[in-house]
Amino acid sequence: MFTGLVEAVGRVRSMRRSSGGATIEIEAPFSSDLARGESVCVSGVCLTVTRAARTSFLADAVRRTLDATTLSKLAPGSLVNLERAVAAGDRLGGHLVAGHVDGTAVVTRVTVMGSGREVVFELPPDLARYAAPKGSIAIDGVSLTVAGVSGRRITVALIPETLRATVAREYRAGTAVNVEADLLARYQESLGSAQVRDAPDRDALTVDRLRELGYTKERE
Repeated sequence: MFTGLVEAVGRVRSMRRSSGGATIEIEAPFSSDLARGESVCVSGVCLTVTRAARTSFLADAVRRTLDATTLSKLAPGSLVNLERAVAAGDRLGGHLVAGHVDGTAVVTRVTVMGSGREVVFELPPDLARYAAPKGSIAIDGVSLTVAGVSGRRITVALIPETLRATVAREYRAGTAVNVEADLLARYQESLGSAQVRDAPDRDALTVDRLRELGYTKERE
């Protein structure tokens, strides 16, 4: 589990592709502190460390992950947001981020607002329903607050600190990003659907009750 507060910007050192996916080597300032099997959020995608060295670590991404995220676009030199898993007892400064990307979105507009920026993203139809004004969303693993919603487009404001500490400073119109919807919104939708699915058929109960009372269509 992560918080969406990026620890560092890493750089892809190598990307070795195979039929099953890819092995990614990423330079990170905290590589020497990582252990094999540890989770790292890489631009919003939860990856497992397979080997850690002094200045970089290795992680595997399966084909399904590459197909569903922007990791397939990585190449040597690419910049990525990095966050280690939150430790029990740490402050939760952002929101709960699982690192399970729901899909990708595209930057449609970037507007300079003083020392910050306002960015508009266009979400795919299946993710747009989770966006709500003042709600949370993770973009490339960064916990952001939705400032506005218009159809499938959402607007977020990026403060100078976010621009300094993440790859958001590289966003331009057309940039593809990873998106993870708010966990609470997804669970609420799932629970709501289950309640509707499991609710008794009130129409059927009404018909049965009428039959018990001797009602038939011929008596109308």
